[in-house]
Amino acid sequence: MGAFEIRVASLEDVRLMAQWAADEGWNPGLNDRLAFTSADPRGFLMGRVDGEPAACVSVVRYGDVHGFLGFYIAREPFRGKGFGIQIWQAGMSRMGGRNVGLDGVVDQQANYRKSGFAAAWRNIRFAGVPAAAAAPADVRVVDARGLPFDLLARYDRKFFPALRDGFLSCWLGTPDRIALAALRDGQVVGFGVSRPSQTGSRVGPLYAESPPIAACLLSGLSGEARQTLVVDVPDANPAAVKLAQEQGFEPQFETARMYTGPVPSLDFDGYFAVTTLELG
Repeated sequence: MGAFEIRVASLEDVRLMAQWAADEGWNPGLNDRLAFTSADPRGFLMGRVDGEPAACVSVVRYGDVHGFLGFYIAREPFRGKGFGIQIWQAGMSRMGGRNVGLDGVVDQQANYRKSGFAAAWRNIRFAGVPAAAAAPADVRVVDARGLPFDLLARYDRKFFPALRDGFLSCWLGTPDRIALAALRDGQVVGFGVSRPSQTGSRVGPLYAESPPIAACLLSGLSGEARQTLVVDVPDANPAAVKLAQEQGFEPQFETARMYTGPVPSLDFDGYFAVTTLELG
């Protein structure tokens, strides 16, 4: 094989990375890439051998202290030839001294530990059709896109360790998704987004002050067609796992959220689903 060349990915490369993720069974959202690149346009790397795409990784930087690694894929027949570790090293060098997070599949977690990552919690993927659920009497559910953006961005910061306003704005604004917020006395007490994916609709994020609020948001996010929802639930919030089980959702697989540094201080009691396994 020829020389291995690593460059910042093009928009077409990012589309290809999403297809590779689908081929691996990760079930990405159909249009996630539109928001992904807004988070960090230079945070996606593609490696080529003689011009042919061979391996990729995303290394998105959130400010000066936090980063997230995803899309770590080497394609057949390029596995086992050192290309994966080369693009990994190129990506990690871009992170500088940031505390880097990732969601590692079970069979790769030992390798990530060797690279300095430590497990923080498990994200369990559940899938199912939620039961119909009304909002609590003192809560009103509205289209999140009609709210002042600052309200949602401030709420998101309780559950994510860095500002990500550009990403969040694009995540909400992509036309194919449902975005709901739960309000009490004008304050946000719940927030969720669903978007079509390869199978069913992926939910992320899902935040709520209580399980009943999370349940009513899940009900709304399934839409009038009662779509199957796919939810990555952090077991750092036992109430979130219990809710998925009570809804009759079936577990599909799990990953470990891992960090190179301290586990961020987040509001785990209100954390019912991660936004995305690729960008955190």
